[in-house]
Amino acid sequence: MRHYLLPLQCRKYCSSVPLSANAQIAQCARLGQIMEARRTFDGIPCKSIVSWNSIVAAYFQNSQPNEAQKLFDQMPERNLVSWNGLISGYIRNGMIEEARNVFDKMPEKNVVSWTTMVRGYVKEGLVSEAETLFWQMPEKNVVSETVMLGGLIQEGRVEEAWRLYSAMTVKDVVARTSMIRGLCEAGRVDEARGIFDDMPRRNVFSWTSMISGYAHNGKVDIARKLFEVMPQKNEVSWTAMLMGYIYSGRLEEASQLFDAMPIKPISVCNTMIVGLSQNGEVKRARRIFDSMMEKDDATWSAMIKAYERNGFDLKALDLFGVMQTQGMSLNFASLISVLTVCANLASLEYGRQIHAQLLRCSFDSDVYVSSPLITMYMKCGQLVRAKKVFERFSPKDLVMWNSMITGYAQHGLGQEALQLFHEMCSLGVAPDDVTFIGVLSACSYTGKVKEGKEIFEAMESKYQVEPKIGHYACMVDLLGRAARLSEAMDLINNMPVEADAIVWGSLMGACTKHMNLDLAEIAAKKLLKLEPQNSGPFVLLSNIFASKGKWGDVAKLRKDMRSGKVKKSPGCSWIEVEKRVHMFTGGESTPHPEHQLIVKMLEKLGAALGEAGYMPDGSFVLHDVDEEDKVRSLVHHSERMAVAYGLLKLPEGTPIRVMKNLRVCGDCHSAIKLIAKLTGREIILRDANRFHHFRDGICSCGDYW
Repeated sequence: MRHYLLPLQCRKYCSSVPLSANAQIAQCARLGQIMEARRTFDGIPCKSIVSWNSIVAAYFQNSQPNEAQKLFDQMPERNLVSWNGLISGYIRNGMIEEARNVFDKMPEKNVVSWTTMVRGYVKEGLVSEAETLFWQMPEKNVVSETVMLGGLIQEGRVEEAWRLYSAMTVKDVVARTSMIRGLCEAGRVDEARGIFDDMPRRNVFSWTSMISGYAHNGKVDIARKLFEVMPQKNEVSWTAMLMGYIYSGRLEEASQLFDAMPIKPISVCNTMIVGLSQNGEVKRARRIFDSMMEKDDATWSAMIKAYERNGFDLKALDLFGVMQTQGMSLNFASLISVLTVCANLASLEYGRQIHAQLLRCSFDSDVYVSSPLITMYMKCGQLVRAKKVFERFSPKDLVMWNSMITGYAQHGLGQEALQLFHEMCSLGVAPDDVTFIGVLSACSYTGKVKEGKEIFEAMESKYQVEPKIGHYACMVDLLGRAARLSEAMDLINNMPVEADAIVWGSLMGACTKHMNLDLAEIAAKKLLKLEPQNSGPFVLLSNIFASKGKWGDVAKLRKDMRSGKVKKSPGCSWIEVEKRVHMFTGGESTPHPEHQLIVKMLEKLGAALGEAGYMPDGSFVLHDVDEEDKVRSLVHHSERMAVAYGLLKLPEGTPIRVMKNLRVCGDCHSAIKLIAKLTGREIILRDANRFHHFRDGICSCGDYW
């Protein structure tokens, strides 16, 4: 007896392990307490192979693969579980090459080893590598086949997935559910339903995949019937059904279903907020937001996005401020939404703060942040900062190039936009639809007719991009601005597609600028037919009639507008002062709190302008009133009021940045040029089309706008 006990006493490796210690190591690892897990491991007097495997797994679980490898190398003995754990740990940490190196040098492999490696490739999106390894497997089981099935579906290779599925001798609930999902994603819901009906056993995922498949393929009523007979529902199935109604625009049924839910998890409430906002129901989305006892990051992001998407920019900023005061962590989605709002409002100070927060959160190196940042700085008139962001990234993706080209176009820097376009192409970045919209707009805003025509004609032949309606609209605008109205009309008549409102609107704007009444009437009639509720054609045509003194025609147009319940969008301008956005509307209907001060500044400016030889252009007033009233109307245009407020509040040397929702009127353009000269201030005006940089009595547009 003693003879058999002696070797056991001398062994450093023991097969008997304290189970409670191993369980404690696993628990500490789950809680992120890796040091405590290590102390527990070190305290085990006789460590089993299970203990070693547990501590190696713990380090991998806590993102310390190097420590895990060190411990693995120190193990006195390893088994197949140890090797499989090492592969799994590397895959868990996204280290697929290291996992493959371990796999290749394993002394022996089993089906778990092969399946783990295949799963790792699928997880990393390397489906071809997974497929190669899968077909080399000496033996396969339902798990390995299901993993490969999921990889093929992930790549959209549904036909190949179907062949693999058909060849499987054993099909468990996971395999069947994966195939249902894949077929539904390919629009083959009837085949998916065949699998569903033949399933000997279904779980909640099977039901949800089938319901979601019907919902996303426009068969919401069938989805609802299946949902009603579903034996057990969870928040995923409720969400799938809700999204089906929302995607179909059936908000009332979505709301009824939402109200009927016994428990409303945060994720489902978030889904409703997103769905309602996508359909313009912002107030209803806010009611759900306010009713939630608990909110997560996604809730705040969804509501901020709802405001941003639907044009409630100031509300988005306010809510973002509340989010910060309540101590919510700043997430990527909310920061990007607010960055977009800053671009819309040209809120430079707020935009800088968001940029700083992106830096603090280490989001600044993300390529998806670069384009919104470039756009924000461009729309705030900060071209130098936009270019710095652009130049920080290498390589640059197409969206970044497009953001810069479009930004240059909006600032009237046609040559810079063209140079960037040619540089992009020389680097092998293929342009897309958006690129050509930006380049053609740049040519249009700067009168580069020859260059614009050459690029348009080369789109399909050289760049393999088929011109779309937006590109034709750019060309009509390009020709129209250059007073080549007949050529623009010929282009419209010879277009391969029917001209839309944007095309006719471009021609209408050009006719207004060059006072071509005949073509303006043709364009206006087309526009009125396409968009009977749009006030634009009425206003522009009225402008032409007024300039010709045809007040009877103006009156008739206004009568038509009233009878058709067409409302003109009021001119609105805004300026950021002391981190607050101040809004101004034309006239005195909604006066600013400091209205009297603004009026006094306008009077002071008026006197100075008069002395400098400025003569108001009454043709930009559409009312049949006397000259004195016309001048008063022009003085109270919203952009001029915003400029006056900037002169009052912003310190010397600070550029005055004003935004307007409509195109700046010709008289205000002339007046602001002179104001910039008289006051020695730089005034940057962004209207609905482009930027105007006023300095020393000159505008960057060269009066070509």
